[in-house]
Amino acid sequence: MLLRTDPFRALDRLAAQAFESGGTWSRPAAMPMDAWRHGDEFVVEFDLPGIDPDAVELSVERSTLTVKAERRPTHTGTTDQVEWVASERAYGVFARQLLLGDNLDTSAIHASYDAGVLRIRIPVAEAAKPRTITVESGHDADRPRIGT
Repeated sequence: MLLRTDPFRALDRLAAQAFESGGTWSRPAAMPMDAWRHGDEFVVEFDLPGIDPDAVELSVERSTLTVKAERRPTHTGTTDQVEWVASERAYGVFARQLLLGDNLDTSAIHASYDAGVLRIRIPVAEAAKPRTITVESGHDADRPRIGT
């Protein structure tokens, strides 16, 4: 299960998207995310259009998953050689941190990047999966077991 700790984070993220065009390594901008559970795994997707997969960094420390990515301008040459007509795409550093619950297996995280979407799959830990328990009936439950 993904845990949320800061109720005002979404408001901060909205303000950052509205007023900032990108981020820096010391103050990265937010990136849009979807998260859901599908069977025995959690899936998280981040929109990272135009970002080279080599510019994406994933790390897990204890129960915190950190995703960082950087988009650099694609134009080449010095600024005096470029005459901008429009510049609306965000450049810079983007980051998100997710607090992962104890019921997820952080040692088996899998990530893929396709068509500008980073998909992270986090399996549910074996100990957290549902299991059935046999119920003994009658006098069998009270009898001591030999050899156990």
